[in-house]
Amino acid sequence: MTTPAAAAEAPNATSWKIKLLYDGDCPLCLREVNFLRKKDGGRGLVAFTDIAADDYSSDDNGGVDFATAMGRIHAVRPDGTVIKNVEVFRQVYSALGIGWIYAPTGWPIVGPLVDWVYGIWANWRLAVTGRPSLKTILAEREARLGAGCSDRCQV
Repeated sequence: MTTPAAAAEAPNATSWKIKLLYDGDCPLCLREVNFLRKKDGGRGLVAFTDIAADDYSSDDNGGVDFATAMGRIHAVRPDGTVIKNVEVFRQVYSALGIGWIYAPTGWPIVGPLVDWVYGIWANWRLAVTGRPSLKTILAEREARLGAGCSDRCQV
């Protein structure tokens, strides 16, 4: 079932080339998403799905649950294939016609180094952006959603 929020995130769902799962509570993630939306220019090539939204469903997003999506960046191809880590950026940028930006990350020496750096970043992302630990975020989400709060009420 598509919710109004999901429909707003992907208005042209039939034409998207990749669905980016992003953390809408992360200021740096939002900065990147805003850049990518601008590059998309309303073409609908990338569907943007906010994993922090209370109505986020793994069923609609390649089976990627909230906890997994919070640990590493993920995207879903139209055929249902799930990709993660730096490969997401390569494919999103490529879909938008600016793949040259991430092309070097596919090179033999550069690629593994970039993947390693991304792994460090992913492990420290929450702390660097001044957010609670993943364990705390998961507990707060469970308490909020378990209590029937759908408007991001405080626990």
